[in-house]
Amino acid sequence: MRERGDILMTLAAAFVLLFPLGFVVHASPRFPGSLAGSLTGIAAAVLMLLPLVHVAARRIGRFGRWLDHRIEKRTLLAIHIYAGVAGPILALVHAAHKFESPLGIALTGTVILVVWSGFVGRYFLVQITRAVRARTSELAVLRLGLEADLARAVPIAGGGRPKSKGWRFLFAPADEFELADIADARRRAEALADAEYAVRAERAAAGLFGGWRAIHVVTSTLLYALLLLHIWAGYYFGFRWL
Repeated sequence: MRERGDILMTLAAAFVLLFPLGFVVHASPRFPGSLAGSLTGIAAAVLMLLPLVHVAARRIGRFGRWLDHRIEKRTLLAIHIYAGVAGPILALVHAAHKFESPLGIALTGTVILVVWSGFVGRYFLVQITRAVRARTSELAVLRLGLEADLARAVPIAGGGRPKSKGWRFLFAPADEFELADIADARRRAEALADAEYAVRAERAAAGLFGGWRAIHVVTSTLLYALLLLHIWAGYYFGFRWL
């Protein structure tokens, strides 16, 4: 079920990014002001306002505690995610590739930034964080295994007190070790190096996308400001179908 939801969100985010490019082959200047276009725009505005419930529940303690007894946090987050994608999709349909005003162009660009900044934070960074945790656990297991292999690699000939851990490989003759232990230690060392490289790469990627939350908050605030201005303009200049 979770995988289906992830695939659905990926397709929806891709649609938000690619749909505006359709203005090259299609445009319907009269649709946004028509009855169907206006109803689509109203539905889009309502859906884009729903994520504010989740934000308010997180930021306002009293409201959050009141809401916890009625709606689960997981459900609120799901509403935030799905409404935050469905609303922009309807908004793009409402625009009908009519990019004739600076306000419409700004709204379209901001919608794309909001959806993709949220998508990056919700899916890319979550997956990267999980991967880093898994790699870190793998590193710990590999280190323990390597230390165990080194401890077992005790000289089998030549007498004398065995040297501790890795120093045996430097000062003891190679033929005094079990070849199987040496091969195991080499494989674990190679796997350890690969895991360390993967952890560094994944942490670098996480740092690259680390500013997603600030971008998401700023673009969302700008989106709501532009949305209010757009609603006021529609009311002030009137709807074509009235």
